[in-house]
Amino acid sequence: MKITLEIPDDKAVDFMAIIEKIEYVQVQEDKPRLLRELEEAVENLKLVKAGKLKARPAKDLLDEL
Repeated sequence: MKITLEIPDDKAVDFMAIIEKIEYVQVQEDKPRLLRELEEAVENLKLVKAGKLKARPAKDLLDEL
């Protein structure tokens, strides 16, 4: 049986950690995580260039880490 679930991004990591522990469940993501994140980054860059999203300085980002 195949089941498709839509999980909010902020909850997906926790959900995947739980579901992957069940031995009879096989997990297949539609797109690899890295590809999804790259697509989101490109979209955000387009929004910044269009003036619809405000960029933040790289120093602020590094300070968060």
